[in-house]
Amino acid sequence: MTTTPDPNPPTRRGPPRLPRRVAHFDLDTFFVAVERTLNPDLIGKPVLVGGRDGRGVVAAASYESRVFGCHSAQPMSQALRLCPQAIVIPPHRTEYSHVSKLFHELLRDASPIVESVGIDEAYVDFTGATLLPDLDPDPNLSTAATIAEHVRRRVRDELHIAVSVCIAGSRTTAKVGSDRAKPDGLIEVPLGQDGTFLAAFPIRELPMVGPKLAEALRTAGVATIGDIANLDPRWLENRFGRQGVVLHEHANGRDATPIRAGARPNRSIS
Repeated sequence: MTTTPDPNPPTRRGPPRLPRRVAHFDLDTFFVAVERTLNPDLIGKPVLVGGRDGRGVVAAASYESRVFGCHSAQPMSQALRLCPQAIVIPPHRTEYSHVSKLFHELLRDASPIVESVGIDEAYVDFTGATLLPDLDPDPNLSTAATIAEHVRRRVRDELHIAVSVCIAGSRTTAKVGSDRAKPDGLIEVPLGQDGTFLAAFPIRELPMVGPKLAEALRTAGVATIGDIANLDPRWLENRFGRQGVVLHEHANGRDATPIRAGARPNRSIS
């Protein structure tokens, strides 16, 4: 006996896809913050962490010194010309590594999917996250933001330093947003609004845009991330190859790069 195939066979549907929620946690002026836990007299004062010798470089600058133009990776001699009253502290590398380990352990208490990308920063996947029984919901925050705020309190209470975080639909947007959340803040980008959130920011705030690429884009009249998002992706591909395609995706808030649990962080300390 032969049977006629069903022209409209039933389709198998998997579980509904949950909206992606990615957080980027970034410790604020990490080296300076740790030094202040070791010596509270440094709180509120301009501090530079690094070497004082002729080739010394600023490893970290407190916000109080940044207002004078000091910043990391700057020659220490230049920083001291800009801010001669700054207190220079040699780095305590062992202590930084210890605090970093504790910080990443706190993140793993909140989610099993944590990707360390540096001694002072990490991505955390909160997609589909639920609150622990001992964590009360906050009517003003989403589940992801409630968990992130809980982590921020633990970092502040247990490590005595501040951490800024952004929650978004992609890791690129979360990275940009955590810089915007500094100092000691939390930003959550509403669902589906990654591109809108990024649009007004300067092109250099997009992680993949370095000085040369930024200059090439400026010659095409591009000033903001939104300008990139509005360009014809075919023009970007013709001009910059595969990098142009990724650039357009990221500028529109689309980045499917997964968060890799257990990824080895870059632990180097300059």
